[in-house]
Amino acid sequence: MLAYIIQRLAESALVLLIMSFVVYGLIGLMPGDPIDIMISANPDLTPADGARLRALYGLDRPIGERYLNWLGAALQGDFGYSRLHTRPVLEILMPRLGNTVILMGISLLLAFALALPAGIIAAMRPRGVADAAINLFAFAGISVPPFWLAILLIILFAVVLGWLPAGGMPATGAGAWAQVEHLILPVATLTIATVAGVIRFVRASVMEALRQDYVRTARAKGLGERQVMLGHVLRNAMIPVVTIMALNFGALFSGALITETMFGYLGMGKTIYDAILGNDFNLALVGLLLATLTTLLANLAADLCYTWLDPRITYE
Repeated sequence: MLAYIIQRLAESALVLLIMSFVVYGLIGLMPGDPIDIMISANPDLTPADGARLRALYGLDRPIGERYLNWLGAALQGDFGYSRLHTRPVLEILMPRLGNTVILMGISLLLAFALALPAGIIAAMRPRGVADAAINLFAFAGISVPPFWLAILLIILFAVVLGWLPAGGMPATGAGAWAQVEHLILPVATLTIATVAGVIRFVRASVMEALRQDYVRTARAKGLGERQVMLGHVLRNAMIPVVTIMALNFGALFSGALITETMFGYLGMGKTIYDAILGNDFNLALVGLLLATLTTLLANLAADLCYTWLDPRITYE
């Protein structure tokens, strides 16, 4: 197991290296750079000043040489400064990564807690009233775009009812309830957008497991329905669901971009979006690499969960 984990971490490091080169190259090929923005914002700067500043910051060198210089500094822990915030990149990103992990973690936990019983109920009585109602909710949740759902929730709970803030972040030093108030609508948006698809996978996996021979054998031995479901059906049915949850954790970064932008929530998605619009290359690059790393770790955690769910799976 330890050898497998080390191998996966080495593969993840290689993926991060490749992604850093690809993202750095794409950002470097974008039209304009911070020096162009400085020149357009300050009429006193001449083209000669721009050339001198590009030489000073190394922007006149080939992109491959610039990447190697950045990689060497990054390996020493220096990821550069944010142009928009005039602070080290990690000082900006780490708190906002924490905000996004909180938002996504709560959303995934709620989605799993709602999808698991709903999917089981739908699978145990297929084509019944409960199955039809749950499927209707799932199809509606899949069909509604997250940005439209966010607008509806803001109109209802912030504008019409006035129960919750429409967006933003709580003031510094605010109490725990203020933190919760600002999380309710973003969490609800991501949870509804996620739970619908997970319900469909839980339903399909449980229905497939219920048709297996070992379930009929367990029932023939006199085991109760609860023992059959918990001891035989769920552990086998959860393997594809765990895969989907791990993939959703990475996909939620793109969903979080929309949700965080709609609610003005200072997380990774909104930070990366603002950095790209503001040509803050260092902030955008490191933010995208952190998103990649989070996705890789989520997939590694899913692979390790397989061995717990199914003892036949081994990585020795």
